[in-house]
Parts: sequence; structure tokens; C-alpha cells
Amino acid sequence: MPTTSKLIRGYEVVIGLENHVQLSTQSKIFSGSSTAFGAEPNTQASPVDLALPGTLPVLNRAAVERAIRFGLAVGAKVAPLSIFARKNYFYPDLPKGYQISQFEIPVVQGGAVEFFVGDVKHKVNLTRAHLEEDAGKSLHEDYQGQSGIDLNRAGTPLLEIVSEPDMRSAQEAAEYAKTLHALVMWLGICDGNMQEGSFRCDVNVSVRKPGEPFGTRREIKNLNSFRFLVDAVNYEVNWQIDEIEDGRKIQQATVLYNPDTGETRAMRSKEDSADYRYFPDPDLPPLVIAPDWVERVKAEMPELPSVMAARFETVDGLPAYDATMMTQSLATARYYEAAKAAGATPKLVANWVMGEISKRLNASGGDIDAAPVGPALLAALIGRISDGTISNNAAKQVFEALWSGESADVDAVIEAKGLKQVSDTGAIEAILDEVLAANQKSVDEYRAGKDKAFNALVGQAMKATKGKANPALVNELLKKKLG
Repeated sequence: MPTTSKLIRGYEVVIGLENHVQLSTQSKIFSGSSTAFGAEPNTQASPVDLALPGTLPVLNRAAVERAIRFGLAVGAKVAPLSIFARKNYFYPDLPKGYQISQFEIPVVQGGAVEFFVGDVKHKVNLTRAHLEEDAGKSLHEDYQGQSGIDLNRAGTPLLEIVSEPDMRSAQEAAEYAKTLHALVMWLGICDGNMQEGSFRCDVNVSVRKPGEPFGTRREIKNLNSFRFLVDAVNYEVNWQIDEIEDGRKIQQATVLYNPDTGETRAMRSKEDSADYRYFPDPDLPPLVIAPDWVERVKAEMPELPSVMAARFETVDGLPAYDATMMTQSLATARYYEAAKAAGATPKLVANWVMGEISKRLNASGGDIDAAPVGPALLAALIGRISDGTISNNAAKQVFEALWSGESADVDAVIEAKGLKQVSDTGAIEAILDEVLAANQKSVDEYRAGKDKAFNALVGQAMKATKGKANPALVNELLKKKLG
């Protein structure tokens, strides 16, 4: 699936992402220290995390298994042997003076992620995903003009997922990041909490004229919001184009995005891999992953979103887009399947989930597994649409009452609000006779071939019944009466 390019001011945008995923282990990647969030500063940093003399790192098996799980999910190669290296740089919150990471031989190699932008399917190839430890955190507030260092995060296990530069717009990058975010949560390898730093996005952005080689990239660091990602990329793209148009060259750099001003600003010149002086960590042996270990992890994995979406297409008859939307999170998939199991038509469940439910959840910031209208209640509502008890318009009124907590009984709301459809053939025919007699001009126009006249007659019939007549029955009977 080729990525489509939309030019901005005559330039093509080239984007690649590096996502730092905090793995959901109870302890750190090379020590037994806790990874719990929110502890008092420097209470969860052991001698191993600080690389004090005489200490040796021991690899956390659970972190490796989470990396294997991710590799299997994206169709990557899980390396039978990978190497840990020391990435050397000096920063106040890096207590060792180096970070243990992987360089030449990562644990996960290749793979791809598929997603939708609107109703168009896209595919982004992955370069790699490697295990590494997190650094500490510099604190700049409430320290009387000084900075503090909290080393609780030092040694927290990360899986850094690196994409190819396959994306061509900010929206495409955001949808890729959202899909990746949903996948790691689905797999249970990350809690996905962006506010706590569990899922962070570094975005490499460059621009070029179509057909030219890649331009010089600038890396926007530590974006923790999909909206910020879109805004930051769009600003950076226009900034780079302005620089080029004014005759200046883009300098490779690491930049930060300020959501208050909506601008990016350079933090430091961007290093290349040679600047980090990577070399194999002498304290850690090669990571060997035997085939039977991979098979055990595979057997314990949940059904993957892509596999489940394919099942929804073939078994439930959902369009590809709908099936993908029903598997955008494990909670959404469980909601959909529960409503379906309660007797609701699959396509109607998907329509309501993508429509009214998503609209309200987006407004409230809530999760679907805590939605006021649960799957059984939605199934009951859909059942009343399917059996002709209420119209689609009336169903929205019922849904509003259910969502706001007026009632937890679909039939009670229908009765209380007088929303039941008129489906009595005799009653509707009598009304249609009156409508036809009062609107002879529309009758003549319809018989003269003007289809809009038919809609006008339907409208009059619905008005006469105060919107309560069954629209399908009105259409059927009206066509018969008009010959």
C-alpha cells in the first residue's frame, strides 16, 4: 500500500517516528527496583541503576518477553541473538554516563503497521524495535532557581520502536502513532499512559521537492499528545519551508515543541550514531532467544487486532474500515462483541459505536468500557429499531435519555416520550389518502416524472403523523397508491 503524498507549498513532507514504549514490568530492566509511578524522588534507584562500582546488571526476562510479543504482532523477525551496547553521552539525569541500549543487532527487526487515515488504508514499515533502559528526569520547578534530578526512572525498561520514513503528513503520523499506542496496550506490554511518559513520540521531519533526495531532518522530542504531534509537525514543516525559501540551509537538530506558543525551537545539534561511541556492553552477554521461547510467547498472546478485524469482515460482514475501527482497542472490540452477542445486528452496532458513542466519548474523554450505555443496553435499543418499534431519529432521542441517566430501560423511555412508530397499515393508508387529496399538484408532478415530488409527499405524510409513521411503510404504501 503506497503512501500518498500531499504537497505543502510545493514540498513533500517526509516523516519517521521513534516511539519509546515503557514496558509493563514490575521491576526495572537490569535491577529489582520498582517501576511504580509517582514515588518520592530517588526512592526507586538501586546501586545497579546508578552503576556503582561492583554492581552488575541482570536482564529482566519479562521485558524480553514483551519485546517478543511485539515482534510477533507486527510480523517482524525476532532475532535469535541480539547484543546490548553502551550508548555514551553525558547528561545530568544519566547517572552512568552511558545508556544500555541495542545498536547493531536489535531484538526485533523489520515488521509493519497498517492503519487507516479516513477510509484510506496505509502501511508503515518498521526498521527495528530494541530494548533499552530509560534515563532519570531533570526537575526545574520549585527548586529556588536550581534544577533537581530524580533517578526513579533510571533503568525503567523501554522498547524503542523505529519506523521507516514512510509517512507524508502530520495526520498520517498521528494515525500511525495512535495505532501503535493501541497495539501495545492490546498486547498488554504497556499501559499507554502518555501523561506519565509510558508512551512517548519522537518525530523526525524533513521536506523536499518531489523526486529529490531526502532533506535534512530535525527531530521533535518527547511529544506526549497526538494533537501536539499534529500541531508540532505542521509548524515544523512550514518553518523548514520558510528557511529553504529564504535561502538558508536546514541544520540537523533536536527540537522541542511548546504547546503554549505552538512553536518548535532548537534544543541542541542532532548527534549521529558515531557521536555516541557505541560498543558492546562488557557486563551483559548476548541475548539468546530460542525458538521454543518464541513459541511459548506466541501461544499466550491474545487474538491480534488484524486477525480479529479479518474475522469481523468474513463472519460478521463488516466493511474493512468498520472492522478496523471495532478493533482500535481491546475495550472497543469487547464492547462490539458483547452487543453482538446480545442479539444486535453487527453493522448497526458498528455504526452506533463509530457514531453516537464515539462522539460522546470524545467529548467527555471517557473510555468505552465505562460508557453509560453498555453493550446490552445498546443491543436492546438496536432491537427496537430493527423490529420497527422506533425510527432512527427516535432512537437518537432514546439514546440521549439512556446516556444522560434518565432511565436504564429502552421500552420505558419509548413509552414515556411517546416515540413508538405507527406501523398500522390501515391507519397509514388513511393518512396517505388525505395527503394525496390535499397535494394534487405534487401527485401530478410525480406522475410526470419528477422524483422530488415523491419526497415532498412523504414529508407531508410524516408531518401529518408528527414523525411517528414507519418511514419504510410510508414509502411502500405511497408507491402503491401512486401506481
